Amino acid sequence: MKGVERKKELSPEQGEELLKALKARFEKNLNRHKGLEWTKVKAKLEASAEQLWSLTEMERTGGEPDVVGFDKKTGEYIFYDCSAESPKGRRSLCYDRQALESRKEHKPKDNAMDIAAAMGVELLTEEQYRELQKFGKFDTKTSSWVKTPAEIRELGGAIFCDRRYDHVFVYHNGAESYYAARGFRGALRI
Repeated sequence: MKGVERKKELSPEQGEELLKALKARFEKNLNRHKGLEWTKVKAKLEASAEQLWSLTEMERTGGEPDVVGFDKKTGEYIFYDCSAESPKGRRSLCYDRQALESRKEHKPKDNAMDIAAAMGVELLTEEQYRELQKFGKFDTKTSSWVKTPAEIRELGGAIFCDRRYDHVFVYHNGAESYYAARGFRGALRI
C-alpha cells in the first residue's frame, strides 16, 4: 500500500457489493451485535460514504469487518476486523513510521500505523482486542499489533496480542520488528 493513493469513493456497484457482504456477515454472527437491527446499520452506512470506503478497505485487505457494538452517547456503530486470523493483506509490517525508518536493512514493506491512517481506521487497543475475543477465537495462529501506550513506544517498544492455549496474551517487541504472521486489526466508528 505504500505510495499508492487510493480513490476514497465507491461506485454504486462497489457500495452494493460491500453492503451485501456486510449484511451476510451480520446475519451469520448475531452474537456480535445482540439487539442491533441491520436496517438501522444499513441506513447509517448509506449516509456515510467516507466510512463506507474505509470498510471497503478493511474488507479488501482481508479484515472481514463486522458490527460489534453501538455507542448510545454518540449514536455510532462500532466495527472491528473479525477475520479469524490477522488480516492477510496487512501483515509483515513494523509498528509505525519511526520504526520503519530506524531499520537499516531488511525493511518491511510498510508500517501498521500509516496503513491504518490511510484506511481511515484505528488500531484496536488492548481493551478492544480483549473485547473482540469474547465473540470467538481470533489470532490462534497469527498475532496483531495493538495501539501502544506512549510510554512504551517512547522506549522503542510496541505491543501485540494473540490467542494461545485458550487465553489472550499481550506481548512486547521492538517496534521495528515484523513477522509474516503479524498484522493489525482495525476499529471504525460510523
